[in-house]
Amino acid sequence: MRIMTSMIILLLFVHSTLAGDNWPQFRGPDNGHSDATGLPVTWSETENVVWKTPIHGRAWSSPVVWGDQIWLTTATEDGHDQFVLCVDRESGKILHDFKIFHNDKLQITNALNSYASPTPAIEEGRVYVHFGAYGTACIDTKTAEVLWQRRDILCDHFRGPGSSPIIYGDLLILSMDGIDVQFVIALDKKTGKTVWKTSRSEDLAKVVPDLRKAYSTPLPIEVDGRQQLVCTGAMYTNAYEPATGKEIWRVKHGGFSNASRPMFGHGMVFVNTGFGRPTVWAVRADGKGDVTDSHVVWKCNKGMSMKPTPVLVGDLIFASADSGILTCVEAKTGEVVWQERVGGQFSASPIYADGRIYFFNHDPKTFVIEPAREYKPIAVNKLETGFMASPAVAGKAIYLRTKKHLYRVEKQ
Repeated sequence: MRIMTSMIILLLFVHSTLAGDNWPQFRGPDNGHSDATGLPVTWSETENVVWKTPIHGRAWSSPVVWGDQIWLTTATEDGHDQFVLCVDRESGKILHDFKIFHNDKLQITNALNSYASPTPAIEEGRVYVHFGAYGTACIDTKTAEVLWQRRDILCDHFRGPGSSPIIYGDLLILSMDGIDVQFVIALDKKTGKTVWKTSRSEDLAKVVPDLRKAYSTPLPIEVDGRQQLVCTGAMYTNAYEPATGKEIWRVKHGGFSNASRPMFGHGMVFVNTGFGRPTVWAVRADGKGDVTDSHVVWKCNKGMSMKPTPVLVGDLIFASADSGILTCVEAKTGEVVWQERVGGQFSASPIYADGRIYFFNHDPKTFVIEPAREYKPIAVNKLETGFMASPAVAGKAIYLRTKKHLYRVEKQ
């Protein structure tokens, strides 16, 4: 009994030390959720900041964390040079900083985007960086050696790249939705070679070019024992078989410039229609073919975000509208539970961790609230410059990328 008790204690200790210890991709391991505990509630430039590291260039990609390393990308403001950085998690020291791509010719972008907005994806031994049509590469995390790269996966983003790559088994999956072509592609993550490439099944030739583009990151889900890859694009959201790229279902939402990642819960996929009048659609995920007339459960256009991905906590969806309004919605019905104007603009996506929700705006303020059926603020924190990038959580720290720095924020 003593041995068994010791083993249980050891297992609990190992789990507690490993829980939430890595943040492998955009929105982390669970689409904005972290099981980390002991996170800070308040911080400032002089409180609960372990280190603060300047990051050169202009980029909105989020940091990813694996082991004792943090990886992120950046670019010169004019976009001609794009870089990969590795930061020591303990000290904040920059371990690697090298140019990965040079671009003589550039697509246009705008003030809401950068030339390094897609977030890398990381796993043991490898990090995958993606700059949209400008290039994709795999890097050895021990040596910083570039193992493979692709510069032939092309589309005209028109406002700059935004969709982040995801790792799915042996595949690296990318969404490429431009004004000229729209497709999803899976690469062999070991070699970079194309495994499958699926063009969007909809003909957008009659749609105004500016309304054909999208910037959303794919979401893998499981429905009735079947794997699906949900990819939001302009006008439609599609679900594919991740191993083959074969379409399972699609829904016509009519939106464009979608940057928000889909969410999944209660048997439904929650899709954001993007710019214009952003609306969240709840779509049952057990359909086949065109499910627009058969599987849409509800729609809500009150206080929904254009760029940030909302976060689903239990039966509630919490969203930060770009215009500075926080909104709570019933996940099963789409009914608005509460709204609160907090001001500022939002581009970064919120996270749920340690029983709290953290929202990040351009000002740069972080609003910490309870995930409750009424607005219950806990704290408002401010740093030197604003947030465009979404945060990462690992261990007992939150890693915040502002426009100029990377912070490790942790209780001191």
